[in-house]
Amino acid sequence: MRKILIVGAGHAGLHLAHGLLTHGYDVTVITGQSSLEIRTGRPSISQFTFPTALEYERRLDLDFWSALSPQIREQKMFIFKRGRPPVSLKGRSHHGNGYSVSVDRRVKMADWLESFEDRGGKVVIHGVAVTDLDYFSRMFDLIIVAVGHGELGQLFAHDSSRFSGARPRSLAQAYVYDLWPDPDGTENIGWEGVTEEAGNILLIPILTQEGPAHNMLLVDKKGGPMDAWPDRPGPEEQLRRMKDLMRKYAPNFFERCKDAVLVDGRSTIIEELTPQVRNPVGVLPSGGKALGMADVVVTMDPFVGQSWNNSTRCAEAYLESIIEHGEKVFDEEFMTKAFDRFWEFGQDNQMWSEFASTMVEQELPEHLMNVLAAASEYQEIADRWVQGWDCPSDYKSWLFDPEMARQYVAAIMRAEAG
Repeated sequence: MRKILIVGAGHAGLHLAHGLLTHGYDVTVITGQSSLEIRTGRPSISQFTFPTALEYERRLDLDFWSALSPQIREQKMFIFKRGRPPVSLKGRSHHGNGYSVSVDRRVKMADWLESFEDRGGKVVIHGVAVTDLDYFSRMFDLIIVAVGHGELGQLFAHDSSRFSGARPRSLAQAYVYDLWPDPDGTENIGWEGVTEEAGNILLIPILTQEGPAHNMLLVDKKGGPMDAWPDRPGPEEQLRRMKDLMRKYAPNFFERCKDAVLVDGRSTIIEELTPQVRNPVGVLPSGGKALGMADVVVTMDPFVGQSWNNSTRCAEAYLESIIEHGEKVFDEEFMTKAFDRFWEFGQDNQMWSEFASTMVEQELPEHLMNVLAAASEYQEIADRWVQGWDCPSDYKSWLFDPEMARQYVAAIMRAEAG
């Protein structure tokens, strides 16, 4: 039985760990936090689980929360241009009966870690240094690093050939109750706002440890108008400032959030993040190799809420690669090919991230304004825009290129005209 070590109990690492365990591998997860420490700790920046990723979780019996979570079947997006009414669209998250969910990471990771151990997986609670990985490389057939901070992250060199450049982000998040309902009466709808003057604002229905609530998230470039947190304010002061920023840059978001209250005393987080891509193969002091995954090697821009989507797709690509590799040695060639398999999706996601960032940091191109105007009128265009968040590869075939976008919108208009 092949022995695999996964360092880190995050979204990608635990998804892969469960998948490998299902296929008969001897899997050990080593993590610096127990499930209890995860469950009682501070929150992390929350993410969507889009319909395709949710289906991957169901295949591994990892969808524990859909019956309890708000099921997000529609998303509403607003573009705020200075001095003009916002442009808006509302699209369905999935064809048919599909939906997205968002679950507090503390709930999701603690439950997955406990389930992994209950199913026979080995869990070691201990910090890990590079010298430890050197020792472990003699005990395991493959080491996968799924935690990118500290000295472990330094094993993986930056890969500027896959990424155009760093854009440091500032994030502030709060879990809240008592939002005013969507004015259209739509229940469990996600709201995303893109402001010309500042950054992005998200209101996401979420399942927290205390039950259903909303996640209020502000994302801006470091030093931008919504980077209002240099003094790291306390929870209530952070919430007050977040409301003030929404009042200024996205008034309809403020109207929904003006009476919001924190879920509890551990409902807020302030974080800084720099999107980047790294080489997936880390070289240990002894010459051994470790394979990086998900956020370790591709840190997504939080503007597009794709981190867990990337994590799931990476875990699935690595799982398929490991199974197909059979009893052969997990050498550098295998690691590179496993990452390339994921990168077929990841590069399209990265392209979407960079494209979306221009919606805040640059004047919107004419073809994009035309698409947004058409999406406000034609439901099929709005649906396709929103469903692209599930699989951003679709945007290559109609949205990114001005001529392809024009042809697509024209075709929809002709079809609607009969």
